[in-house]
Amino acid sequence: MLAARRKATNIARSHAARSLSTKVSSSNVLGSDGRHEIWREGIYDHDNEPKVKRRDGSYQPIEKLRGFINYSRNKEPYRDPSKRVLDWGELNPVEGRDEEKHTEIERKIQAARCMDCGTPFCQTHTGCPVNNLIPEWNNLVYNGQWSDAIERLHKTNNFPEFTGRVCPAPCEGGCVAGLVDAPVTIKDIEYSIVDNAWIEGLITPRIPKERTGMTVAVVGSGPSGLATADQLNQMGHKVTVFERADRIGGLLMYGIPNMKLEKDTVDRRVNLLREEGIEFVTNADIGKNVDVNELRTNFDALSLCLGATKPRDLPVPGRELNGVHFAMVSVIPYPLEFLTENQKRLLVTKEGHLESNWDKEKFITAAGKDVIVIGGGDTGTDCIGTSMRHRCKSVTNFELMPQPPPERAQDNPWPQWPRVYGVDYGHAEVRAVFGKDPRVYSVMTKEFIGDEDGNVKALVTQDVDMSQGRPVAVEGSEREWPCDLAVLSMGFVAPEEYIAKELDLELDQRNNIHALYGDYRTSIEGVFAGGDCRRGQSLVVWAIHEGRGIADAVDSYLKEKRRDELEAGKPTSVFANLSSINAHV
Repeated sequence: MLAARRKATNIARSHAARSLSTKVSSSNVLGSDGRHEIWREGIYDHDNEPKVKRRDGSYQPIEKLRGFINYSRNKEPYRDPSKRVLDWGELNPVEGRDEEKHTEIERKIQAARCMDCGTPFCQTHTGCPVNNLIPEWNNLVYNGQWSDAIERLHKTNNFPEFTGRVCPAPCEGGCVAGLVDAPVTIKDIEYSIVDNAWIEGLITPRIPKERTGMTVAVVGSGPSGLATADQLNQMGHKVTVFERADRIGGLLMYGIPNMKLEKDTVDRRVNLLREEGIEFVTNADIGKNVDVNELRTNFDALSLCLGATKPRDLPVPGRELNGVHFAMVSVIPYPLEFLTENQKRLLVTKEGHLESNWDKEKFITAAGKDVIVIGGGDTGTDCIGTSMRHRCKSVTNFELMPQPPPERAQDNPWPQWPRVYGVDYGHAEVRAVFGKDPRVYSVMTKEFIGDEDGNVKALVTQDVDMSQGRPVAVEGSEREWPCDLAVLSMGFVAPEEYIAKELDLELDQRNNIHALYGDYRTSIEGVFAGGDCRRGQSLVVWAIHEGRGIADAVDSYLKEKRRDELEAGKPTSVFANLSSINAHV
């Protein structure tokens, strides 16, 4: 019995010692410049790597074994909000220009925080949808092997310069270090890898050595369409991408505003894909000015990456008033889009001429207006940021749900995406300029009020009770808010239907194109679908994941088709003659 007690005591001491050894200190290691403090031996020691302050207060060489314990999470900050609202430049600081940009030493420190966890949840289904090899390229960055890092990053992610800027980083929500401390700054490291690769000339055209003679039409040039095209092209197939807008990129070009993703960044990748052999056709609205059946006739396979562009409306009295607009939409009878028309206005040539089909009468300005953005999320924040750069009089953001807690709730455990209160770039800008957060929680819009000329001048809200698991309006809680511009940012419900109707495609219960996950085949032979038009509104990284999946499914189908043609003694397909399917513009 005494031996058993001694054994139990030893086990308890062992557990206590282990707990103590991994306990994260709250000591502040960041200096006045917002980076880890460093120390050098003398004025002649600048050729060597400096020692870095650890959480225990000591200055030691950078090491990775206990990096997540020794060093603090230090996310690279965006540019000063009071300054960036004066321009449309990217939020991210630029090397050599902005003092907020992390140094090479700080980037190595952040990479050192990536722990040697047995199961990296950051790259599983709970973290990164494209299964990025995160621990591998974090370690390569720590060791200064940047060329190897971009190689590993490109193995799973076609467009890390997009996700490194606009992705909300579900990988960080699944980071194992987040169990005992703050997660690794995975998104920052990804951004650094790809930007360094472009600067150093490490990203160059990869021309396929062989061509299969099979052709694929991809409809839609958003992230899923571009990922599909990139993968299929590298497999040796001839790919043509059709886009109904006047520029390639889909929501990357006209949905996400310039301050989150500069359009030169999109054009740079598109030009690389073009050099690699992909053909792009703009102003081609399939099903309207281009017959979709011509594509089926002229190509061996058809991939639909249409996105989810039908917005959720707000059917309340006064909805028809002037000044009530969707954030993004391409559906008639609502041709005006707050974010899209603004982006078209910004796209000018170096000579100052407008490149896009932009009409001044379509431009929606927030200048000098009381703006109310209805709906949160990324799009709502983009509307706030755009309104701030228009010099709005005020901006308020309504959210139906209650304010999230500051930390994970019991029903939101790790490694789920943390549903916690945060301050995005648009909120920070409103705070910097107006001195308060723009968000108002647990409210719903009851009606819009117009003036004698049919313009919106105010709206009425009611508070909402969510205790029953659904929104219930609180009687007597009506409030009136001044409003010259209301922007509806409540998400998207489905893709537009005209292509699906013309092809007689089967739809699911949400009016998305029906195609099983992992198979991506629609109800029509040789027609595939993926991205938001299949799974519903989602993230850019999910669109890339689906695009890669479509490419694998199409490739398998084309191999089967080629084998069947050879067995039947028929000639294999050759490159389609595109002269008969030019867009009528």
